[in-house]
Amino acid sequence: MALYEHVFLARQDLAQAQVDALAETATKIVEDMDGKVTKVETWGLRSLAYKIAKNRKAHYVMLNIDAPAGVVAELERQTQINEDIIRYMTVKVDALETGPSVMMRKQDRPERGDRGPRGDRGDRGDRGPRREREEAPAGE
Repeated sequence: MALYEHVFLARQDLAQAQVDALAETATKIVEDMDGKVTKVETWGLRSLAYKIAKNRKAHYVMLNIDAPAGVVAELERQTQINEDIIRYMTVKVDALETGPSVMMRKQDRPERGDRGPRGDRGDRGDRGPRREREEAPAGE
């Protein structure tokens, strides 16, 4: 059987219990067609890069699936019908991740203030007075 990662974005106004129910529904679809969901990760409510169907945020959920291609086609068909899911994507992978996904590994991410190997910029010192600009009258 083939290996897939299926990620879907649910509307921001749903409760966490409703999002979990959507994940359970997807799991049931896969298992009813002789597939197997090896891992379900809820990434939580996150901001979107742009508005999608009047939503600025969405609940992100990822499923690792071990199933034949027909199962994925049915899962995507059911996902497309559901009004609570605003986006989805299924990707075929060579191997499934066994540990937490990259989205769940927060301790590996650099802090916002961390400059990495470049280090701190340090104190730049005084750059002197600003030059005054001559302003031309408006309309000339």
